[in-house]
Amino acid sequence: MELDAILMMNSALSEFVDRHGKLFVLTGAGCSTGSGIPDYRDADGEWKRGRPVMLQDFLTHEHARQRYWARSLVGWRRISAAQPNAAHRSLASLELTGRIVQLVTQNVDGLHQAAGNRHVIDLHGRVDIVRCLGCERRLPRAALQAELTRRNPAFADLDALQAPDGDATLEGVAFAAFDVPDCDACGGLLKPDVVFFGESVPAERVRRAMSALEAADAMLIVGSSLMVFSGYRFARAMAQAGKPIAAVNLGRTRADDLLALKVTAPCAEALSFLLSEDRVTATPAPRYCES
Repeated sequence: MELDAILMMNSALSEFVDRHGKLFVLTGAGCSTGSGIPDYRDADGEWKRGRPVMLQDFLTHEHARQRYWARSLVGWRRISAAQPNAAHRSLASLELTGRIVQLVTQNVDGLHQAAGNRHVIDLHGRVDIVRCLGCERRLPRAALQAELTRRNPAFADLDALQAPDGDATLEGVAFAAFDVPDCDACGGLLKPDVVFFGESVPAERVRRAMSALEAADAMLIVGSSLMVFSGYRFARAMAQAGKPIAAVNLGRTRADDLLALKVTAPCAEALSFLLSEDRVTATPAPRYCES
């Protein structure tokens, strides 16, 4: 992108941020692509790959669980090593100025917290936690990785292209040989503590986010096409409340007709003004909305 275009873009977004002291921030996959985690959709909002595993398939078909965990065994190595990029650091810096009422992320990678954001709602959960569907016990994904590796050494030696959210594109592999452990406490099914496609976002997370949205005076969308309703609902609610919305996204969004400002650029570039020395050093006391 040409320097003049970047400066104009940063100026418009900077003015939007400066005009609104209480921002509701919603982030999506585009915020983490700079950390090496692929996104799901192209610039037109269409799937880049096949649709991810559906909840019902995971629950009812052993082969679907074998395929999921085999691919996750390979993909976990990269997602667990991912580090926050400049987009994450920019939003952490913005939180320090007290301008973020709430950050809600559709990502499951935990990189906002790693960058320093303190007030984050993980709308779709966290991939670094595993939940037993029987007894609700939770354990670190890293612990399950060790067990998956022990049971499936041949799979552990495989490599593949990274896919979104810790997945890996394993092709031509016989998943029927993959040994998936059950919960060692109750024998129940183990599932990553994330919201699968076909699964509802927990109502309490939505309630907390909506409460924060009501306290905000504007919304900033970063790296999300909003093609799934779980994120789009917040843009719709903000628009219905008559509050302005700005979006940073490389492609179209489902809320394009609701936006007061659209910045078509990589997230890190668009938010780079937030890391300027003047902004970082002129930091007032944090102001947070508890919900």
